[in-house]
Amino acid sequence: MEPIDETAIRASFANCSKGEAKRISLPRELSELPWADMDFLGWRDPGAPDRGYLVAVRDGRLVGVTLRAPQGIRRGFTKTTVCSLCLTGHPGTGVCLLVAPRAGAAGRQGNTVGAYVCADLACSLYLRGKKQTGLKVPYEETLPLEDKIERTLTNLGAFLDKVLAG
Repeated sequence: MEPIDETAIRASFANCSKGEAKRISLPRELSELPWADMDFLGWRDPGAPDRGYLVAVRDGRLVGVTLRAPQGIRRGFTKTTVCSLCLTGHPGTGVCLLVAPRAGAAGRQGNTVGAYVCADLACSLYLRGKKQTGLKVPYEETLPLEDKIERTLTNLGAFLDKVLAG
């Protein structure tokens, strides 16, 4: 992924207002992120741990979505320990349910789309072995890295399609 500047990130959000996009806490040190190892930009807000953000290239343009950990679910409890985007296995609370308001009128009515994803949204780094999950015996997969990346982007695209089909 090519580096993205703050203005482009804020302009990319499809499921929140422009005012909300201006108030989003962006990752610190944007210029220092490992862009060459990232297939999309994902981060959690350290000041509001129930919030997350994801920005990806879709059909040649940036698309960003806001995410939230739903209220009422016991912290750290998930039905799965495998990310639905990158299929990386994690111990304990390494995977969490994050929901995105749907774009447009559906989102304004409160409709959301959820997915169990890497809690820190660092799928790309796990795929490349740049970040470890903490599993004592990691899952071994014989699929080449390029195919894992393609699978992750396909899964991400399906999730974004649901969010944007507001």
